[in-house]
Amino acid sequence: MNKPKKFPLKKELSTIQLIVIFYLSALVISTILLLIPIARHEGVSLSFIDALFTSASAISVTGLATITIKDTFNNFGIFLLCIILQLGGLGVMSLSTFVWIMIGKKVGLKERQLIMIDQNQSNLSGLVQLAKRIFITIISFEVIGGIILGFRFMKYFESPTTAFKHGFFGSISAATNAGFDITGESLIPFSNDYIVQTIIIILMIIGAIGFPVIVEVYEFFLSLKSKKKYHFTLFTKLTTSTFVILTVAGAIIIYLLDSYHFFADKSWHESFFYSLFHSATTKSAGLATMDLNEFTPSNQLFISILMFIGGSPSSASGGIRTTTFAIVLLAVFFYARGKGSIKIFRRELHNEDVLKSFIVISTAAILCLVSVLILSVTEKGTVIEVIFEVSSAFGTNGLSMGLTPRLSTFGKILIIILMFIGRVGIVTCLLILRGKGNSQEKIHFPKEKVTIG
Repeated sequence: MNKPKKFPLKKELSTIQLIVIFYLSALVISTILLLIPIARHEGVSLSFIDALFTSASAISVTGLATITIKDTFNNFGIFLLCIILQLGGLGVMSLSTFVWIMIGKKVGLKERQLIMIDQNQSNLSGLVQLAKRIFITIISFEVIGGIILGFRFMKYFESPTTAFKHGFFGSISAATNAGFDITGESLIPFSNDYIVQTIIIILMIIGAIGFPVIVEVYEFFLSLKSKKKYHFTLFTKLTTSTFVILTVAGAIIIYLLDSYHFFADKSWHESFFYSLFHSATTKSAGLATMDLNEFTPSNQLFISILMFIGGSPSSASGGIRTTTFAIVLLAVFFYARGKGSIKIFRRELHNEDVLKSFIVISTAAILCLVSVLILSVTEKGTVIEVIFEVSSAFGTNGLSMGLTPRLSTFGKILIIILMFIGRVGIVTCLLILRGKGNSQEKIHFPKEKVTIG
């Protein structure tokens, strides 16, 4: 008697595929919420593509907008936008984990794997504690920043309610590196208020430097009380040093490239804050204290490069990330010196991490170059405007030279894809098709050298 034929079970989704599905689901739900009429000012319409674009920009904490936020959404709509920004900035799984803990749900192995991928971690240990600390730390900074900015904004707005609304929205937008504003002019109205700018810069750094770095700094201060020697991880040392170097060098180069143009008639303190602020904001925040069209094309191109690099891994930032950039530069430097390995901070990097860094930067460069080529044909904008827009979208930054509202429907869809890839990460996107586990190669061919360079 023949046995009944067994059909293979449907392939289970991998952890990476689930993460992408969660973000896509969040995108769909956010779009539906923003389309609710009670979220908008009376008589204001919002098309589906603009709602989708705004939702994608909020989930990816980019800040590019085809509409004016303050003219489109009422207080309820702005509240919804704040919730979406928290979801995008903290990460879907970190926020979900905190909710699970609050309702007493056990965080199982599958959930821990999702947190690991969402926060770009390499092991499962301490993930729940990491998620809790990320949530508590970021929310605390947002509240403190919101209160300080609220009191400061009372000199600009007639009612305390309006001042604190702007204060808390600005704090959330900066800490999550979202780049949205409800002034209609970003931070240009506060271009001479160095207190506001300093608070915003601190919040932007908190969101971009990497959540594990913040946790390690917190643990370092705890160790001072117990007088125990604390050792920072290689990740924290590498990402923090790269972040600081890029920010300081970025500010200097931004000033030098426009020293005889935009900064020619500016005082030293005006030049200092304009340069520092716009170097810090390129890490992913996207807030601006001036019209970026006033910069020279060379400066606009340099800012595009900074946006392409983005902020640190495991943060609210996008782009190729600072560690990727640092590892590629280190690899070139050590190769030029004839070294077979990369040694930094008395540690040696894994070859797999070096290879992954080159794959990320190569894939990102090809993706952005192709996007620039396509948009330069389909959109009515100069090449530098297109380069700036693509870099801003991929780096989940939000800075723009004014091309965003003029994008065609096709252009909006392409920018949405770039924002999504920038937020989820190149590596995650490349691994979507892998499925569960690592496939082992069963067939090998003879190796042969190929001339390079």
